[in-house]
Amino acid sequence: MPDTGPLRRCLVTGEVREKPELIRFVLGPDGRIHPDVAERLPGRGLWTLARRDIIARAVKKRLFGRAARATVGVDEDLDRRVEEQLVRRAIDLIGLARRAGLAVCGFAKVEAALDAGRTAVLIAATDGSADGRGKLKARAPGLPVVEVLTSAELGAAFGREGVVHAVLKPGPLAEAFLVVAGRLAGFRGTSAPVSV
Repeated sequence: MPDTGPLRRCLVTGEVREKPELIRFVLGPDGRIHPDVAERLPGRGLWTLARRDIIARAVKKRLFGRAARATVGVDEDLDRRVEEQLVRRAIDLIGLARRAGLAVCGFAKVEAALDAGRTAVLIAATDGSADGRGKLKARAPGLPVVEVLTSAELGAAFGREGVVHAVLKPGPLAEAFLVVAGRLAGFRGTSAPVSV
């Protein structure tokens, strides 16, 4: 597979991977390690694979301090904080797409968008009906299907109590969402967050 972007080394496993497969951390001015899921914080990045067990191992073995060559403070629940930030980032990206007119939700609207053909990502809530998900997947062969958010989390992006089905139209927001969804899958134990 050809490289599609910059490579980084996981400080736990030593594996070299593309950035979308990793989580970035930075050492803050307070001497503590902070997750940087949006990759915008200043400072040298410390990278781990986007998996709960890898981050827990980095905390347990004090690998952040070794990689930063400094004494650092690390929260014991760093893996939980990363998951929360990934969920928040996914919701924010869907919300931005909605406000830009690039996202719709609800079975009928999703079905119409799929039939129109201008969709980049089909999103299905993890606690939604397998029957409805199957019907929509059949209308969009080859389209990435993301199943890492609950209906309540997906609903938060649309300002509703719960949403089971949504689609994103093509563009940078859809691409960014796919990266975040892939990372979030490592925390939720989903082996295939994006199926085709």
